[in-house]
Amino acid sequence: LHFTHHITMGDVAKGKKLFTQRCAQCHTVEKGGPHKVGPNLNGLFGRKTGQAAGYSYTEANIKKGITWGEDTLMEYLLNPKAYIPGTKMVFPGLKKSKDRKNLIAYLKEATA
Repeated sequence: LHFTHHITMGDVAKGKKLFTQRCAQCHTVEKGGPHKVGPNLNGLFGRKTGQAAGYSYTEANIKKGITWGEDTLMEYLLNPKAYIPGTKMVFPGLKKSKDRKNLIAYLKEATA
């Protein structure tokens, strides 16, 4: 038998609450939303690092060159500074897998 790794989707409502508490001071999600300290996250899934138009990224973020998806976000949101050394994102990360899954479920819906 062959099993592929798949992330079980989290709870969108819990993810929205997390976003409001931990992310919204620096990020917006709506289409055409402004950049704040961090970039607007609309269209995040399937986009490469450092590619939101009009946002001034660090070279480290641009050169990371990965495509954002559930798997890359699970790793990034655990410890952003370890995943992209040199990032200007000061957020320490979400240590609980459940919290990251909930946040990703919300982001998948809110940024589409």
